[in-house]
Amino acid sequence: MNKFITKIGLVVLLLLCFSFNANAQRKKKLANKDTQEWRYDVECEGIAKQGSKLVKVWSYSKNPKFAVAQAMKNAVHGMVFKGYAGGGNGCTPFKPLVSNPSAEKDHAEFFKTFFSDGGEFRKYVTAAADGNIAPGDRLKVSKREYKIGVVVNVTTDQLRKKLEAEGIIRALNSGF
Repeated sequence: MNKFITKIGLVVLLLLCFSFNANAQRKKKLANKDTQEWRYDVECEGIAKQGSKLVKVWSYSKNPKFAVAQAMKNAVHGMVFKGYAGGGNGCTPFKPLVSNPSAEKDHAEFFKTFFSDGGEFRKYVTAAADGNIAPGDRLKVSKREYKIGVVVNVTTDQLRKKLEAEGIIRALNSGF
């Protein structure tokens, strides 16, 4: 009888572990779905070292925990496709690295892999504040959605070289 109870306890424990893991994976997929819609805002946060941009990315998500992780993707996507206006803190406007509006569709397979979880985009972005979010950068915009501001550093020069090597944009020295 004692062995039977132990086996049932073990089975219940395993089922609980699997359900927690499945729930975490489901939440991550939902966060990725939010990111695929590319809902974010990018603003210059200040002057960074040469070849980089210090930006604040405002990401929208149902779970603030996932908004921080998705902010990294959003920051790189913003430098590639959106750029930002100038502003205070010595900021000048930054044009997107890709000027062709159809480039994302034309190179869909590359960008899908590039922006996947653990994808190559991570080489070009780092959290500027160790992932900490200032109290004023966590805003609840509706019952189920947050707007989270994360300051990151994007190495735009290296990112440009990668896009040039992939043939997505022309090199600066290629002429007109």
